[in-house]
Amino acid sequence: MRYEVKAVLAGQGTVFLELDADSEEDVRLQVTARGGMVLNIRRRFTGWISKPRLRFPLAHFSQELLSLLLAGLSLVESIETLADKEQDARVRKIIEGLLARLYEGITFSRALELYPQAFPPLYIATARASERTGDLPEALTRFITYQNQMDLVRKKLIGASIYPVLLLIIGLLVATFLLIFVVPKFSAIYEDVGTDLPWLSVLLIRWGHFVHEQGWQMAGLAMATLTIIGYVITRPSFKVRMAQQLWRVPAIGERMRVYQLARFYRTLGMLLRGGTPIVKALEMVAGLLQPHFRPRVQAAAARIREGKTISSAMEAEGLTTAVGNRMLRVGERTGLMGDMMERIGNFHDEEIARWVEWMTKLIEPLLMAVIGGVIGGIIILMYMPIFQLAGSVG
Repeated sequence: MRYEVKAVLAGQGTVFLELDADSEEDVRLQVTARGGMVLNIRRRFTGWISKPRLRFPLAHFSQELLSLLLAGLSLVESIETLADKEQDARVRKIIEGLLARLYEGITFSRALELYPQAFPPLYIATARASERTGDLPEALTRFITYQNQMDLVRKKLIGASIYPVLLLIIGLLVATFLLIFVVPKFSAIYEDVGTDLPWLSVLLIRWGHFVHEQGWQMAGLAMATLTIIGYVITRPSFKVRMAQQLWRVPAIGERMRVYQLARFYRTLGMLLRGGTPIVKALEMVAGLLQPHFRPRVQAAAARIREGKTISSAMEAEGLTTAVGNRMLRVGERTGLMGDMMERIGNFHDEEIARWVEWMTKLIEPLLMAVIGGVIGGIIILMYMPIFQLAGSVG
């Protein structure tokens, strides 16, 4: 969705922005990440059919920019090269906008801030830190490695869920086909059978009659129901409520917490290694976490400002595990806190991967047993009258 925003930005005063975001809360987070304050938000009407949101190829852009910089080209020359080769008009417009800002003499990080729909706050912070050290290629390498690791974890989770979801969908389709097309045919055959039938078979036959008589009305009702369900599940508010319910399930909620902590420490470690102060890094990372985590991160940052150690602040706010807390203390003793936080993220990612693998191995046979039982039960109930007729004839 597109929003028109009136905000106050540090060093710029009152400005008017157009931002792409999922909700007004997301807009406020984007403006806050740029060091600003929102004065007014208005959703911009773009028609009933929304345009596809721009997907800026950030990883590909960063990889190509890194290759050009390592080849000896300057930053401006590298951006010029990327603009010349880009085929997508919307992506090329953003790259040309970056180039124009660099021609004006502003810094690379400041130019990136002007395109929040393409460059997230973490990327901007990485570029800003590199401007202090003068080593942009190292910063890009660090961000690319971080992004690849995050994508790897996401792909593992998605890959593990594909087979159970396909199995469930196919099973539901087969059961639906039997109930809608096959059962009514058998109901017509059994209409004149005078023998007593099991009540489940009678119920199935009555269902077949109902489908035969009210088929079109049922189809219309099913389409309307699916449309409403599809609309509801795509709403951000529904996703938030579902996430809240999942957090309350003990086994799933704990794993979701560990996943959030893994993302939290991996991102925090990357920022610390890039030279970002710990308090500033915590403020930036807070926007990546679930809403109920953000007050804890802010409270941890306040404790660190008061002089508390990072490990004690994280432990007090419930932002660490037993293993993570010990590793944080080691990082405080060695002074390699950025590296240690990335190791904590890796440790929790491996823990989540093992749990997902175990759950997948458990769910797949259970799904097959349930779906097989449902389909087999329907078939047995359909053929039960034939078995009884054969027995009575014998």
